[in-house]
Amino acid sequence: MKQVFHKIMSILMAFVVLFSTLSFTVSMHYCGDTLVETAVFHKAKGCGMEMQKTSSKSCELTKKNCCNDEQIVVDGQDELQLSFGTISLEQHLFITSFVYTYLNLFEGFDENVTSYEEYKPPLFIRQLFKLDETYLI
Repeated sequence: MKQVFHKIMSILMAFVVLFSTLSFTVSMHYCGDTLVETAVFHKAKGCGMEMQKTSSKSCELTKKNCCNDEQIVVDGQDELQLSFGTISLEQHLFITSFVYTYLNLFEGFDENVTSYEEYKPPLFIRQLFKLDETYLI
């Protein structure tokens, strides 16, 4: 039961580290006030109603574009310490002793070792509980 709990906790901690360092962008395309498309891994394509610029030189008409794009950026943690060059001797000693004791904690035996199998129980001489009994009359 304890080993299963340790495995579950180690998998959970791996997911915590994975999701805390994960960063992504959500791209959304709005047409007016209506959300038309949402994309996570690429830019939203749009609805096809984007304004075309006219190429006439004499008259330039500009209309306000009804479509707009928004992006939500979720940045992950990028301040993880990856180098162990600045570890002091005491920290190094603590880490090695912790890892050694943790690995030996789960080391099992092939068979149950008991020290009392070779010894016989003492001989039964008299009933000791009868010597200490008191009776109220």
